[in-house]
Formats: sequence, C-alpha cells, structure tokens
Amino acid sequence: MVSLRNRKFNYLIVDSIILILAICVIFYLVFPFLSIILTAIRPEEDIFAKEFSLFSDSYSLDNFRKIFSGKTNFTQYILNSIVVSLIATVISVFISMMTAYGLTRFRYKGRRIMITGVAFTQLFPFVVLILPLYLVYWKIGFVNSFFGLIISYIAISLPYSIFLLMGYISSIPISIDEAAIIDGCNRMQTIFKIIFPVALPGIAATAVFSFLRSWNEYLFALTLMTDDMKKTVPVGLAGFFGEYTADWGAIMAASVVATIPTVIFFFIMQKQIISGLSAGAVKQ
Repeated sequence: MVSLRNRKFNYLIVDSIILILAICVIFYLVFPFLSIILTAIRPEEDIFAKEFSLFSDSYSLDNFRKIFSGKTNFTQYILNSIVVSLIATVISVFISMMTAYGLTRFRYKGRRIMITGVAFTQLFPFVVLILPLYLVYWKIGFVNSFFGLIISYIAISLPYSIFLLMGYISSIPISIDEAAIIDGCNRMQTIFKIIFPVALPGIAATAVFSFLRSWNEYLFALTLMTDDMKKTVPVGLAGFFGEYTADWGAIMAASVVATIPTVIFFFIMQKQIISGLSAGAVKQ
C-alpha cells in the first residue's frame, strides 16, 4: 500500500514537472506575438517607455485605424495576398497531388530522372532566379501581373509539396487502387474518390505549407510587383519603415492583421486533417 502511494506521488511529481515545462515552452512561443499585440494597441509615445504595464488605460485602436485609413493601401495589400495565395495554393496542391500519384503508383522509363530533377530544384536558392525571371516576365508582359506572381509561387512551392505528398501516398496500399478499378472506377475517379479522402491529412499539410510559403514571400513580390496597388502584405509591411524612422505602432498593428488570415487558414486545415485521419482510419 505504501509502495502504491509512493508510486502515485512520483507520478504526480513527474506530471507536475512536465506541465510546468509545457507552460514555459508555450509562454516562450506565445510571448513574441503577445508583445506585438500589446505594442499595436499602445500609443506611439508609450511604446519605448521604460515603465511597462500589462494593464493600462492608455490602450487604444488608433494604430489599427491608421493602417486602414485612406492614407495607406494596406486593405488592398491584404486582398491581393489572399487572392494570390489561395489560387497558388489550390493549383499547387492539385499539381502536387497528380504528380505524386503518378510518381508513386507507376513504373516507367525516366521516372527516377523526374524525381531527381524535382529534388535538384531544392539544391539552389530561388533568389538566383529573380533576374532571369524578371527579364522573361518583362518581355512577355507578366510584370505587375497577378498571373505571373501566382506562377512564381506555384513554382517555388511545388518541389517540396510533391515530395511531401509522395511520402504520404506511398504509405497508402496500392490494393486500394486495384479494388477501386475492379469495382468500375477509372483512374481519375480512383484518385479523387478513393485516394483523396484517405490522403486528406497529407493534402491539408501540403496546403498549409503552400499557403504560408506564398503569403510570407517577399522577394518575388517586391521585384515583380512595382505598382503600389498590386503589392502584397510583406511588401506593404516594409513600406511602413521610413528611411530614418519607423512607425512601430502601425507596423505592429499591420503585423497582427497580417497574421489573422494565416491563423484562420490553419484552423480550417486543422479540421480537415482531423477529419481526414478519422476517415482514413474507418476506411482501413
């Protein structure tokens, strides 16, 4: 009896230590974003004050009103990023899904060369493509074009997305495909009615990666979109930095707003990941 009590006490100590460590890690991860929020709602004269109070009467939404006023085009930047990122994500996931399925389910000449080619694109930084890409886009009229920017985002997210889905589709038994074909499904029906629901967690993870890659991309958007009304959020955020000064209140408020779409998209995909795992478990 004493031994059982000691064991329970030891378990309680271990659980308490794990809980404390988890709280510390969560606080460490959340603190930077909390600091951004608190800075965004503080008046400019209080941002660099020596005395800091978590609860203050001086908090206001002036910085948020400033970024959405007629003096800035930040609302347009948000809309531009949402449209470009969503379209690039949908196309990238579709192409990655079809490519990964073809590379994992079929054996043909040149397959290894194709896989090696996809892997090779990850060996050099995409920044080296800026100059030649800009020259090509300038000649064909894709500069200041959302279509050209979407193509660029698809290109930079495809290699990793393909490999991510290849690993997931490879884990799905090929017998599922064979059973679907025996039941009368053609290849496209097999992909979208059978493989797609089972691979939904991997597809959702790929979509999150592709969306974040497109949403946070700065260099391509800065180089290809010179029209102020066609800039994206990262380029718009950089515009709040002046040559000698920076409006930190507006920058932090814009950073908070720019984070909201990514958080919403992540939570939507999180639900899809959970439902996909459940569906896959039932089917298997």
